[in-house]
Amino acid sequence: MMAEELHFHKEPEQETQAEPSSVPETPAVEESQDVLSLLKQELAELLAQRDEYLDGWQRAVAEFVNYKKRIEREREQMHQNAVGNVVRHYLDVVDDLNRALKNRPAQGDGAKWADGIELIYRKLLTNLEAEGVTLIEGQGQPFDPNRHEAISQEPNADHESGAIIEVVQNGYLLGERVLRPARVRVAQ
Repeated sequence: MMAEELHFHKEPEQETQAEPSSVPETPAVEESQDVLSLLKQELAELLAQRDEYLDGWQRAVAEFVNYKKRIEREREQMHQNAVGNVVRHYLDVVDDLNRALKNRPAQGDGAKWADGIELIYRKLLTNLEAEGVTLIEGQGQPFDPNRHEAISQEPNADHESGAIIEVVQNGYLLGERVLRPARVRVAQ
């Protein structure tokens, strides 16, 4: 009985080996090529979809970065506008203190008082500089209509034509922006 079982197991093996040689290979190869073609097509579609998603993601990131930069610029501009509006009010005080110090008494109690006023004036200028406010240069400089306002043109042998003879009222910048142009007399 054991011999029959062994024989039984060998017999199906022989039959399975005989079958593949009798089946033609062409349909199996064609089917494999069709499956491969479908897989290649599906891969190409997935790669195209991936590229589309990647492009969309990159655009979204770029738009977000640009948005952040724009918001930061707008915030900085609003800050400068607010500082500029407040500082403009104090420029008149600076001018008044400057005029008062030009006519300061040299002796007596008035001189001590003028020294105190000068300390206040310097402190105010230091605080303005800390906010980014700077004085516009004028005396002897060439006239720049973006930074200076000419109140007169006068013949002057000591200065070239277009040079500033005198600064009548100081001008100030906040960063690169003109808060108030310098009022000047210009040589002809």
